[in-house]
Amino acid sequence: MRQKIKYVHRGEIVELENIDPTMTVLNFLRYEQALTGSKEGCAEGDCGACTVVLGEVQDGKMRYQAVNACIQFMSTLDGRELITVEDLKSANGDLHPVQKAMVDANGTQCGFCTPGFVMSLFAEMHTSRNPDRRHIDNILAGNLCRCTGYGTIVDAAVAITKTDIIDHFHAREKATIGKLDTLKGEPGLKLDWQDRAYFAPKKTEELTELLAAYPDAILLAGATDVGLWVTKQHRTLPTVIYLGQIDSLKSITEKEGGLHIGAGVTYSDAWRSLEKLHPDLGELVRRIASTQIRNCGTIGGNIANGSPIGDMPPALTALGAQLHLRSKEGLREILLEDFFIEYGQQDLKPGEFVEAVFLPRHKPEGHFATYKISKRFDQDISAVCGAFHLTLDGNTVKDIRICYGGMAGTPRRAYKAEQQLIGAEWTEATVAAAMLKMSEDYQPLSDMRASSRYRMLAAQNLLRKFHIETTTADRATRIVGEGGLAYA
Repeated sequence: MRQKIKYVHRGEIVELENIDPTMTVLNFLRYEQALTGSKEGCAEGDCGACTVVLGEVQDGKMRYQAVNACIQFMSTLDGRELITVEDLKSANGDLHPVQKAMVDANGTQCGFCTPGFVMSLFAEMHTSRNPDRRHIDNILAGNLCRCTGYGTIVDAAVAITKTDIIDHFHAREKATIGKLDTLKGEPGLKLDWQDRAYFAPKKTEELTELLAAYPDAILLAGATDVGLWVTKQHRTLPTVIYLGQIDSLKSITEKEGGLHIGAGVTYSDAWRSLEKLHPDLGELVRRIASTQIRNCGTIGGNIANGSPIGDMPPALTALGAQLHLRSKEGLREILLEDFFIEYGQQDLKPGEFVEAVFLPRHKPEGHFATYKISKRFDQDISAVCGAFHLTLDGNTVKDIRICYGGMAGTPRRAYKAEQQLIGAEWTEATVAAAMLKMSEDYQPLSDMRASSRYRMLAAQNLLRKFHIETTTADRATRIVGEGGLAYA
């Protein structure tokens, strides 16, 4: 394995060695390169002031995605193109079309957040240029403006979609692809820095060998959680193994029985496939953090870290998802619900890692819904997240699976409530009885996001909401946004 980080910046391949592998991209830019356009606002991937863009080759073309530089490690730049706000101006110093659109729309006030907005819009300009207001809101949800100047920024975003902009990144795309293709052919990365080690294997076989040798290593995927261990907890990570270079972990395969999702698939890449399975899954992904976080955070990482408030595990559990775990000894398959043992403990043996999740296809005769309760509608952590899958025989409950996040130390099914319902009529009275049974399933905690009482009441009422939606088609139960789109 090689000893140097290699990435493309300003059209050239940059090589770095003797660098802390967990140094953030933001700190490197500001303190090592004096590129101070990217700002630190929160150091946890919330505010978007640090937004930069990473480029990769996909299907023979450049794909640009906005990410939070404050929680991305320099080592994860390996094999990618890095673009910062300083790189947007043309060779003669003229503003980039996105910057000019911001100026023309008066889309800035104090200016602190402006570089992050510009980079998010730059990535969007190179992706879809979709003028739909809801789409623009999604793109910008990860960029916060304390001056509340969003109206003019949205105006700038709309203006960009109406022009056929060609910039110098388009002009040198072929050359950039050539450089990135060269880097892709390089062997995996191994960095030794002080008494710490960092590995970035490119094959699953290499990963299993490394985990056999370093069973206590930290597995790094999108850094949306691990990044905070460094920036907020100031932890030192002795051995890190990065999964982002292993292509086999980043594949989504549609099979007759359902969807096979590699553990390294990001939420952005899984979004449309999940939405095809069920619209509520698509809406759930939309509300998971921001574009920057969805571009990095992985479904496998969300499962592996075992968070009791992870948004996707309750929905996957309600749908009967199966987890594929791999080690040097081979493949092990378990139900996702059996993976979570208790807070901070998962059924993961030494040297084993989450390889994929298999999600059975939702059957037309089944009823499914998932709901997220949070203080802010966009880009917020759940207080409670509930998911339900119901099969009826006439009006009798043949089977039901109910799973909540935020109600226990792990995502957990409501077994007592389920048993109360199975074999009973699907009526308001039986649902009310099942709601009372939830107090035997859960004893939720009180914390900064919600009290125990609030969580229990919300969880009970989500079951009631699910009953209403499956029995009364004309009852309004969801917030309706622009264009008649129903939000969960």
